[in-house]
Amino acid sequence: MNKEQMEQKVKAATFRVNNGQVLRTINILREKYNQLEVVQSVVEDNGVDVGEFIDSINFLSMEGYISLRKISDHCNVDISDANYKECEAKVTGKGIRLLAGGICDNMIEI
Repeated sequence: MNKEQMEQKVKAATFRVNNGQVLRTINILREKYNQLEVVQSVVEDNGVDVGEFIDSINFLSMEGYISLRKISDHCNVDISDANYKECEAKVTGKGIRLLAGGICDNMIEI
């Protein structure tokens, strides 16, 4: 395995770990929406930088594990259309199933 392949494997593993960490953090208040800026500050303390955080939010929302909305008007939003600091998220039923072990996704390390 060459250096480039090793770096790609490390990047993929980090992505899976970050996805799990972000999802678990959002799940802390399962029934309520969590401001993404607060979630980001929590996971940043555990080594997830802003770019990695936004990548995870994008993936988790596209896969249906979290629901995103704007704080100001509570309208659903796509992270690519808004500043994450203006958004909040909540774990969906699918996300809860994943966290509880009812489904499996090899892109998220629980």
